Amino acid sequence: MGKLPLRWDLDSLYEGGSESSAFARMLEQLQTDIRALADSLNASGEEVTASQLTDWTIQAQSIMARLREADSFAGCLMAENVTDRRAISLNDRIKNLVADFEGLMTRYDEALGKADDALWTGWLAEEPASPVAFYLNERRELAKEKLPPEQEALAGDLAVNGYHGWGELYNTIVSLARFEAADETGEKRVYSAGQLDNLLSHGDRAVRASAFDVWEKEWTRQEDLCADALNRLAGFRLKLYERRGWDSVLKEPLQMNRMSEATLQAMWQAVEEGKPALVEYLKRKAKLLGLEQLDWHDVEAPIAKSVRKVGYEEAASFIEEQFAGFSPDLAEFTKMAFEKGWIEAEDRSGKRPGGFCTSLPVSGETRIFMTYSGTASNVSTLAHELGHAYHQHVMKDLPPFAQEYAMNVAETASTFAEMIVSDSAVRAAQDPEEKLSLIEDKIQRSVAFFMNIHARFLFETRFYDRRRQGLVSAAELSELMEKAQREAFGGVLGEVHPHFWASKLHFYLTDVPFYNFPYTFGFLFSSGIYARAAAEGPAFAERYVNLLRDTASLTVEELAEKHLGVRLDDVAFWREAVAISVKDVEQFLEMTADQA
Repeated sequence: MGKLPLRWDLDSLYEGGSESSAFARMLEQLQTDIRALADSLNASGEEVTASQLTDWTIQAQSIMARLREADSFAGCLMAENVTDRRAISLNDRIKNLVADFEGLMTRYDEALGKADDALWTGWLAEEPASPVAFYLNERRELAKEKLPPEQEALAGDLAVNGYHGWGELYNTIVSLARFEAADETGEKRVYSAGQLDNLLSHGDRAVRASAFDVWEKEWTRQEDLCADALNRLAGFRLKLYERRGWDSVLKEPLQMNRMSEATLQAMWQAVEEGKPALVEYLKRKAKLLGLEQLDWHDVEAPIAKSVRKVGYEEAASFIEEQFAGFSPDLAEFTKMAFEKGWIEAEDRSGKRPGGFCTSLPVSGETRIFMTYSGTASNVSTLAHELGHAYHQHVMKDLPPFAQEYAMNVAETASTFAEMIVSDSAVRAAQDPEEKLSLIEDKIQRSVAFFMNIHARFLFETRFYDRRRQGLVSAAELSELMEKAQREAFGGVLGEVHPHFWASKLHFYLTDVPFYNFPYTFGFLFSSGIYARAAAEGPAFAERYVNLLRDTASLTVEELAEKHLGVRLDDVAFWREAVAISVKDVEQFLEMTADQA
């Protein structure tokens, strides 16, 4: 590849960004169409016809696709410039439209329930219902476990300026947060949250320790606002669950991820069995860094004395080349994404922290957001987000209802892509120090998914238990987080990150509660898929695409049974996946034995 754009192209979607007249017209049409569908549903009687179900389903899918497009576009605008007040205003308007749509979808669900079994079965057998039969059956059954449609609609309306409003407060907090730290030369400068986040894994311990100190102090300064937001989010969920008669806070996230609690417990059991190997890795890493034990900011620090920076174009070429070894189609898609400016990678101030991939189903495109600084981790993030983008790409011809895959399987495609690139990088490395660094980068993902994510799961589970008794103070939240981190990391850390609960966007997201365990699921599920791909070679690429296309049409247990022939509620599958990570640790320990 030649010179590639570092900033994404949003004008090709809607020219003018937050001032786009085309985007404004799209929102106006959305509002009109939502009202029309609401009027049609409200005018229906006690009996429904197949023709009505067909019309409503076509309209609902069209609105859903455009709402997702609008939400993604506004999200991109806010991520690239956290001070864009116009984008924030647009996002608020879109959230209101989403609430209106979700409210009328309770009427839609009610209409689905009015169909007698004979009508329902016959209607599902034909277009346009047959390609989305799984989703329709799912909605019909879930509606039986919720409040009456009027109450669900009211809850959705009130959530816009309550529940979702509290979630959006994070963006305001980040925009006002001020991170002043020394750079590599010792000179003080003001960083964005995304830029300072990159410094937390800097090779110079003095730099990362200083950055971490600034990070913790600033989030401590913001802790009361953050605690207010999390308390209100949890309070809303708990009250809604209570009204629905739901006892467990895991009921909704498990339903949304189409998985059973037995599968979740089997996965965590295998993770716990694999943790001792990671504890040994972290102990060895401490010795290699000349430390008694690792602090939080040391966990992701490079062990190599000199870590090679990878240029953006070099990273793009390498990723494309490795993807081509698995699937020419994946490689061609990747090349297009880089060249067409679908990726926001520039290292500049004003951006929000983290990375994501978002889909624009009406345009048939995706956009990827990150802050690229040339680290091996950045290269992995690129591959990860491109995996997300490819997943959406192979599904873009399916009806919108058949594209509604859950977060856990969404993380499968991304992690699979990451594995292709990381394994290839290890094999290609000639310098022993570079090879060791790349192996460690792989292990870092295991640490993240087995320990960091588990700490988040433990924290959130216990937070909800405490929240049932009343408001939880910022000090208590930090105490819960510290305890969860020490437990999840096997007691191997010195200083931990008490205010992680405040700084992490994922805790504030309102679309998906428990934005944690699906990551571990995706990582381990993709490990199993990757092992089969390695064994079968290029012939597996077509099977892989078929699996991705089924991700919104089956439960995860059904998906694994159909495409992999395994049971996910059996710990045996998860143990095999964990063993892949353990082998990486064993190789690391062997390579560093003479340095210990």
